[in-house]
Amino acid sequence: QDHDQDQLETSSAIQPELRAIDAYNAREKLVHYLRDNGITTVHTGHGPGAPISGQTMIVKTAGETVDESVVVPAKMLAFTLGSNLSRAISKPGTRSKGIAMLRQELIKAQDYLEKRNSEEDYSKDLGMEALADLLEGKLTALVTVHKANDIMTALRLQEEFGFPMVLDGVAESYLVMDEIKESGFPVIVHPTMIRTGGDAKNASMETAGKLYEAGIPVAFQSGFEGYVPKTRVVLFEAGVAAANGLGKENALKMLTIDAARLLNIHDRVGSLEAGKDADIAMFDGDPLEYVTNITGVIINGEKVK
Repeated sequence: QDHDQDQLETSSAIQPELRAIDAYNAREKLVHYLRDNGITTVHTGHGPGAPISGQTMIVKTAGETVDESVVVPAKMLAFTLGSNLSRAISKPGTRSKGIAMLRQELIKAQDYLEKRNSEEDYSKDLGMEALADLLEGKLTALVTVHKANDIMTALRLQEEFGFPMVLDGVAESYLVMDEIKESGFPVIVHPTMIRTGGDAKNASMETAGKLYEAGIPVAFQSGFEGYVPKTRVVLFEAGVAAANGLGKENALKMLTIDAARLLNIHDRVGSLEAGKDADIAMFDGDPLEYVTNITGVIINGEKVK
C-alpha cells in the first residue's frame, strides 16, 4: 500500500513509543512525488486517529535510506482530541474518557520522569520514555483538534502538564482566536481541499489567512489520503489560502521560513543564507499557480531533479 496509508496503528489507543524512523522508506514513490513537486524537507510520521498515535520526524526528500534523509529523528508526539478517532480503535468512546486516559498516562509519566532523574532504579518503558521526553520539552505534542471546545481542552491539558505544543487542524479556530493567540502556540492548518466532515465540518479556505492576520504562527499541512492525490500537494493548499485572504507573499513565507521556524530547523532550511543547507525549488512561473511547472530541485547543494 502507499506509504501515506501506513500512518496509524490501531491495535492500541495509547502508543507514544512508536517511532516514525522505524517505518520510513526513503525509496517510497510518494517521497519522490513530493520531491518532484518541489518539497525538500518534510515533517512526517504517525497521523491522527488515536489519543496518542506515535512519534513524528523531519527528513529531507533526498537520500536512499532513512539515515541519509533524516534531519530530526524524533520531533513530536501525535495526539488526537475530540471525535476524530479512528473507528478501528474501540476506545475511548467519549471526549471525557479520552482526556481522562491522556491525563492518567501523563501523570504516570511524571512519576516515571522523577524516577528517571533520580538515583532510584527503575524499569525502562518505551512509552513512558517518550512521554517523559515530552514533559522535559525534548518532544512536542502535535495535537489534532478541530472543534472550539476541544481546542480549549487542549489548552487546559497543556497548562496542567506544561509540555510544548503545536495545534493541528483547528477548523473552528475562528471561534477561539483570542485564546489561541494568548496561548502563544503555533498552528498547522489541514488541507482545505480534503473532504471535510464531522469535527472538521466548519473548516474554511480562509482559516490560514485569519490565523496569520491574528499574528499566530502558522504553517500548511498536505494530506495523507492515498486515494485523493490532490491533497498531497502543499503548493495547491498555499494557492487556495493565498486567494482567500492570505496573499501570495505570506503564503510563500508559510511554505518556507515560517514552517522552518515552527519546526525549529530555521538554522538549516527555510531561506537562502550563508551557512544553511542549499535547498532550492525552481519554477517556470508563479509557484502557486496550478499551471506552473517544477524545472529543478536542489537538496543539500545537489541537483536531484
